[in-house]
Amino acid sequence: MQHEKKSILSTSIKIVVLLAVAAVLLLNSMYSINEQEQAVVTTFGSPATVSTPGLHFKVPFLQQVEKVSTVINGFPIGYDIETKEPIEAESLMITSDYNFVNVDFFVEYKVSDPIKYLYSSQNPVMILKTLAQSYIRDTIGLYPVDNVITTGKNEIQAEIKEKLIDRLEKEDLGLQLVNITIQDATPPTAEVLEAFKAVETAKQSKETSINNANKYKSEQEPAAVAKVDEIIKNAEATKQSRINEAEGQVARFNAIYEEYTKNPLITKQRMFYETMEELLPSLKIVIDDGSGGVDKFLPLDSFAANEQ
Repeated sequence: MQHEKKSILSTSIKIVVLLAVAAVLLLNSMYSINEQEQAVVTTFGSPATVSTPGLHFKVPFLQQVEKVSTVINGFPIGYDIETKEPIEAESLMITSDYNFVNVDFFVEYKVSDPIKYLYSSQNPVMILKTLAQSYIRDTIGLYPVDNVITTGKNEIQAEIKEKLIDRLEKEDLGLQLVNITIQDATPPTAEVLEAFKAVETAKQSKETSINNANKYKSEQEPAAVAKVDEIIKNAEATKQSRINEAEGQVARFNAIYEEYTKNPLITKQRMFYETMEELLPSLKIVIDDGSGGVDKFLPLDSFAANEQ
């Protein structure tokens, strides 16, 4: 009887062990992938990517699965993302005109190839950060401090992004650069910061003056153009009038000359009479009888005016 009890207990233990082993095997033969994940399944050292979301099966103990997130991640350069405190060793840089400036960046990336991300390098994100810091310092050093702090931020960001993308393609880390942005750019001292604020204010005043000048130009230009057109039209009218007058005088002269060539004496006499008709009405006639005297001419006009 006791022997039977031991046999039943031994059988029960075996069943429990088998069930536990079966459960372990079953649990190790399944894995799931979310929408923003990919899995790398390694079989005897040979990796393969699984990107379809849902439940998948694998051979227990023979296949290893490692999941990789494909969401966009990021890291700061120049400041602590939690405390927002500056990290001067990363942010302090020198510009092309030998000025110091603190520049903070934020780098966004995502995994483009899970296999290369896991096995091409030991720490691909740290490599990306090191490359970004190198290209940031190199690019900032090509620009004057005024561009870095005020007007050249977009151009600097675009140049750094292009350099990083090209380098990541060569390194083949399995990472894709999404974006890199300048979070802040300030001079290292308060005095310099105030000076740059004054420069920025002056630039804004300059732009305002230019805009006002362009506005005044656009308002006054139509009136000026109309005035010019009016002057040109008046000048053309005067020109044509004088041309017509000159042509008329030439025609009259030619007509007189033609008559003169035919009858010189008659033409002379007629011209003399016509001229005298124009002159005689305005002439003053003085009659002198030839008698002696001191005063030959009297101011008769004044007497005539008094009599009237």
